Amino acid sequence: MVKSLATLTERGQVSMPAALRKKLGLRPGQPLLWKMISDTECRVVVVRKPVDRRGHSVRGFMKRFQKGMPDTTSRWMELLREGERD
Repeated sequence: MVKSLATLTERGQVSMPAALRKKLGLRPGQPLLWKMISDTECRVVVVRKPVDRRGHSVRGFMKRFQKGMPDTTSRWMELLREGERD
């Protein structure tokens, strides 16, 4: 268990010790969730952002069905608007 002491500043800020940041693999801007455990304790939970793979995984799968389909947004819009002219 890694223990470290930090001091609260006048502005309510706390610096997390470097050893903890490195062990947790934290980067600037990393979201941290503070949870009250008791009147004198709180827990800091690292919020890991899930990797957004929704579009990428589907896109790879769909390549086999896209032969002859538009490759730019403007060409897709032209194709979609053809139906409006009929």
